[in-house]
Amino acid sequence: MSNRALGVVVVVAAALGVFLWSAFTVSETQLAIRFTFKEITRADYKPGLHFMMPFWIDTVEKYPKLVLTESYTGEQFLTNENKQLDVAFFIKWRISDVTRYRLTTGGLRETARARLGDIVRDGIKRAAQKRSLEQFVAAERAELMGDMLGSAAKSVEQLGIQVVDVRMQRVELPEVVVGSVYERMRQDYRALAAGYRAEGDEIAQRTKAEADRDRTTILADATRQSLGLRGEGDALATDIYSKAYGRNPEFYSFYRSLEAYRNSLGRETDVLVLAPDSEFFKYLKNPSGK
Repeated sequence: MSNRALGVVVVVAAALGVFLWSAFTVSETQLAIRFTFKEITRADYKPGLHFMMPFWIDTVEKYPKLVLTESYTGEQFLTNENKQLDVAFFIKWRISDVTRYRLTTGGLRETARARLGDIVRDGIKRAAQKRSLEQFVAAERAELMGDMLGSAAKSVEQLGIQVVDVRMQRVELPEVVVGSVYERMRQDYRALAAGYRAEGDEIAQRTKAEADRDRTTILADATRQSLGLRGEGDALATDIYSKAYGRNPEFYSFYRSLEAYRNSLGRETDVLVLAPDSEFFKYLKNPSGK
């Protein structure tokens, strides 16, 4: 091989080597930072093929773009009653600002885990100190999240990290307080049940009183209507009697006497004290009534 051909091969090989050393790819699940002489010069790479200066000038570091999970166990906190809680929790997080993340953690996940754990641990500590044991256990997750991360949000943001979720995996009590806590909770629930029963009794009594009042009103209305109808009937009967008496007074008098006999005589227990010449017996003595 001539010197000229050898030179061409060397140049091509060197160019290929420079190309390979200068090219890099970024996947959909990665974030990338380029350093020029160990100073960050770019961190906004999109997925695809990219180029940089040779490795002795530029270098590239890649970090996960996915949501990461860190678990913490055996953490101890005190409530506002100075009762101890043993808590296990996990944190879901992602890198939100890769430049800040690299500067504050050195790009090390273990460093990020420790810093993030300290921040969330302080938040849980504050949330526990604001509550009793029962309140902490029974609190809504969204409420606890707000308390735990409310004041810690800026600290987390300064790490270039976004906290996606924080969950309690386990909340345990020391054996010395388990019995007293459960008894306290039972008493609270008994008081709550008694309150519900008292409220139900009050509603039942009120409903019964309203029903009795409605019944009295309905009966009074019915009595009033019946008296009115009876009065109308009596008035109509009196009018009929009056007309009948006007047409034939003798027959009317006879009919009324028969009604009196039917209503007054014929029972063994009946006792009448009347004068023998009383008008009451006039139709018995003389059918003509004379």
